[in-house]
Amino acid sequence: MVDWNLAVATATRLVRPGPEVSKDEARAIVAELRRHAKASEEHVRGFTRMIPESHQPEDTPVLVVDRAGWIKANVAGFRELLKPLLEKMQDRRSSGPGGAMLGAVGGKVTGVELGMLLSFLASRVLGQYETFAPASRELPAGSNGGGRLLLVAPNIVHVERELEVDPHDFRLWVCLHEETHRTQFTGVPWLRDHLQAEIQAFLGETEMDPMTVLERLREAAQSLAGARPEGERDDSGRSIVELVQTPAQREILGRLTAVMSLLEGHADYVMDGVGPAVVPSVAEIREKFQQRRARGASRLDQALRKLLGLDAKLRQYRDGERFVRAVVDEVGMDGFNRVWTSPNTLPTKAEIAKPADWVARVHRKADS
Repeated sequence: MVDWNLAVATATRLVRPGPEVSKDEARAIVAELRRHAKASEEHVRGFTRMIPESHQPEDTPVLVVDRAGWIKANVAGFRELLKPLLEKMQDRRSSGPGGAMLGAVGGKVTGVELGMLLSFLASRVLGQYETFAPASRELPAGSNGGGRLLLVAPNIVHVERELEVDPHDFRLWVCLHEETHRTQFTGVPWLRDHLQAEIQAFLGETEMDPMTVLERLREAAQSLAGARPEGERDDSGRSIVELVQTPAQREILGRLTAVMSLLEGHADYVMDGVGPAVVPSVAEIREKFQQRRARGASRLDQALRKLLGLDAKLRQYRDGERFVRAVVDEVGMDGFNRVWTSPNTLPTKAEIAKPADWVARVHRKADS
């Protein structure tokens, strides 16, 4: 269904070059990001009071990568996560009309178009906790093999220059956000499996045929090129996810949205909470970064954000941070940390919007 090697090759070929730095500057940036990632562990754990019982640093390695490295890592993750869905679609394609034709060209077409999308995203991601990374032979025996922290050095440098902020402060600020994600998954043992089960349930409900996937990828790829066939209706107001939902998927997506809002909002809250003590210019960084998020980029960039559902991700940062802040103000950090007790104590999508309802459900009922 997907020529993964072609996706990597296409994305690597098309991705824009990063900012110009000398070899000595590059080495210094990588070393500093590694130091900040290490220092962030103590800062985040002290602030959140989330301390993994059996976590060892080598269990979730920190990788400072370039844009091509981010592409390769994410293709590997996609391949692992989407395997059940692609097997299902492969069976449907083989038994349907035109199966031979799709078999000849479908994988390469999808690979090229996926590569185009990855090339777009690869220049925008600052960092990422890769939750579903495939097991690596490089990790020591007994390590979880299911997570690693990626810091995309060229993108971090590009944004710090664009915002004209202190580069050392900005790099630590980014590391605090990403380290919070690592702490969430290493400190809450059931979280990864719960999230994976929800995603697999969502994918398992997918009833789209292979041609639909190609059409949706093609729409996004055409947005990259600024082209749409003459007379084609503009569906850019709806994301790819929204276009393929079944009723069951909408329920699952509601739960996933709530969890992702919690994780992203918590990371934003922590990075700003720790910030004043260790990042002197945190207020300036936050203000400029929020302005950058709000204004977006070109009309092309905005169209792609809608099509890929990235607008929803920006709302998750905002709504999730409001939820975390309101709950901590009401019941303190230890009270907020009840959210990590079990899947049943995670907030619903409605509770993200109304934190008092989560407090009433989890605290007042439990304490009565």
